[in-house]
Amino acid sequence: MEKSRMNLPKGPDTLCFDKDEFMKEDFDVDHFVSDCRKRVQLEELRDDLELYYKLLKTAMVELINKDYADFVNLSTNLVGMDKALNQLSVPLGQLREEVLSLRSSVSEGIRAVDERMSKQEDIRKKKMCVLRLIQVIRSVEKIEKILNSESSKETPALEVRSPLLTGQILERIATEFNQLQFHAVQSKGLPLLDKVRPRIAGITAMLQRSLEGLLLEGLQTSDIDIIRHCLRTYATIDKTRDAEALVGQVLVKPYMDQVIIEQIVESRPDGLQTMYKKLLEFVPHHCRLLREVTGGAISSEKGNTVPGYDFLVNSVWPEIVRGLEENLPSLFNPGDPDAFHKKYTISMNFLRTFERQCGSQASVKRLRAHPAYHSFNNKWNLPVYFQIRFREIAGSLEAALTDVLEDAPAGSSFCLLASHRTWSSLQRCWSDAMFLPSLAHRLWRLTLQILARYSVFVNELLLRPISNESAKDIKNPVVTGSKDPSVTQGNSEDQGSGPSESKPAASISSTQLVYVVADLDRLQEQLPELLETIKPKLETIGFKNFSSISAALADSQLSLSACVPPLSSRIVRDLSESCFSYLKSALEVPRLYRRTNKEVPTTASSYVDSALKPFYQLQSGHKDKLKQALIQQWLEDALSESTQKYCETVSDILHSVRKMEESLKRLKQARKTTSPNPGGSGGGMSDDDKIRLQLALDVEYLGEQIQKLGLQSKDIKSFPALTALVAAAKDQATAEQP
Repeated sequence: MEKSRMNLPKGPDTLCFDKDEFMKEDFDVDHFVSDCRKRVQLEELRDDLELYYKLLKTAMVELINKDYADFVNLSTNLVGMDKALNQLSVPLGQLREEVLSLRSSVSEGIRAVDERMSKQEDIRKKKMCVLRLIQVIRSVEKIEKILNSESSKETPALEVRSPLLTGQILERIATEFNQLQFHAVQSKGLPLLDKVRPRIAGITAMLQRSLEGLLLEGLQTSDIDIIRHCLRTYATIDKTRDAEALVGQVLVKPYMDQVIIEQIVESRPDGLQTMYKKLLEFVPHHCRLLREVTGGAISSEKGNTVPGYDFLVNSVWPEIVRGLEENLPSLFNPGDPDAFHKKYTISMNFLRTFERQCGSQASVKRLRAHPAYHSFNNKWNLPVYFQIRFREIAGSLEAALTDVLEDAPAGSSFCLLASHRTWSSLQRCWSDAMFLPSLAHRLWRLTLQILARYSVFVNELLLRPISNESAKDIKNPVVTGSKDPSVTQGNSEDQGSGPSESKPAASISSTQLVYVVADLDRLQEQLPELLETIKPKLETIGFKNFSSISAALADSQLSLSACVPPLSSRIVRDLSESCFSYLKSALEVPRLYRRTNKEVPTTASSYVDSALKPFYQLQSGHKDKLKQALIQQWLEDALSESTQKYCETVSDILHSVRKMEESLKRLKQARKTTSPNPGGSGGGMSDDDKIRLQLALDVEYLGEQIQKLGLQSKDIKSFPALTALVAAAKDQATAEQP
């Protein structure tokens, strides 16, 4: 309070802190300093604090000076105050004694009133107990009087009067019995009630026996008035559950035992559907009157209905579940997944149809909250069913993801069996023959696991060495080896352990690499189709967040697409190496013309056709599997790499030829002879010029073939430089001719 009344002087606006911070009860120096350091340096904080300290000191001096006269006159103003206080002390003491005396008198009066009120409360409670006991005795006597008045000396009236009259009498008894029960509960523990309790028990037993007999009679005779009176009586005495249990035992249970028979169900292909059909017929055929009376039927009149009953939920459904669990235990066996899926699907359809018979949403909610409903759903061992399906799918997929890459079966849109099996596994997860709504989350996780496993498998293929098998041999490969690519080189180093421990490394051909890329492209194209298959399945369970599903599938698709660049690099490198293995035959050109007296070349060498053969095979053999743009990119990249090496080779050859030519010229000058060129015939083209011309023809032919492949020679790296190199050599060869 004191702090709230104190007003600190206002400081300059340039201060880095708020003056009110000092007046807070939880003010902390460390926190204050750390908070100010976020805004200013410590030196500036120190200067501001010193400035405000001076302001506080000045304000305090001004406050003292302002009230200085009052401080000085304080002792003067208090003269004679002691005498005045002494004069007031005597009357104040007398007043205090009078107040204490009055307070004592009032307290005694209050205590007397409280005692009398407490006695009256006790009398009232005892009076209420006596009245309740009197009411209990009167109710017992009244019920006994009704029973005695309806009895004869030899035959009770309940056996000779009409059922309707008996129902009215029981309803009167039930009304009185309800009051009896109320007062008996209120009088619990009183000795007199214990003496009357045997008579109450007798009335209860008689009333219950009469109601059971009357209800059964009404059901047997289909008398809706008797049933209505009987159910109203049950509701009056708060025994609705007893009536529902009686209907379940007497009316429902025998029917269920007659219909639910395991031998009959298993003897026919549609035995389960037939059984469920008969179970559904029970409600309209045997529960029509009960539903009309209790308001469960559409035709029920609201004024004549008896609320508080739900025979479908509390009588029929528990007996159905009991009958299925006891008489048809094989229904819930997940050993045969196909049969289990069929039984589960049929049973869930039956359950949905039964829910539609309930007649109201409130009844459906009560059904789904019933213990028998949960017991029925828990009987289906869905985790075991999923594990069996998981083993089937995973086993089939792993059998295809082996070291041996087999071709996909005829008619498949994929090239390899591994890719075909991956796609079929994804489709199977969401097929009608396997999918169950309760397992949607597990199946979605399995879908992502399958895609991740295939991605890992493709990455493992990148570690395999490329084999030199021909395309014909690759159709039926026989290579076997370890699944772990890390052992491809390890066994060759240790030969002492015997030949049984060294296995040939699993390899992959360039054709198979192309197949993998084609399958990856095809699988990514079909993932949106898979998503469209999944969406309706998830909608059946009320799932709406399809953006998360699409995002997860997009992540898997991104993981698959990330495998394409390294695969393309392997394919390009293999094509380049295969091409250059023939192009390096240009090194043999000098040997073919030097000192051989061969004719002047007019056509390109055969090695050029051989070098381009893999490109033509790729373009013609896989155009229906791959996108043309991807093939063209591979050809361009491979030709760029091989042309770079070829350009270096040709440059080395021309450099060697030039050095040889210069060496021969120097030798001729030293001998000062006029002999013809040692490398060729007199008057014709020299061997060196023939070599230059042959290389020029080879490069020109290579450019023509590149054009035939649908590529532009200018887009091939190093090819323009190669063309310029051989063009200069060709010009030199033709310029030296006479």
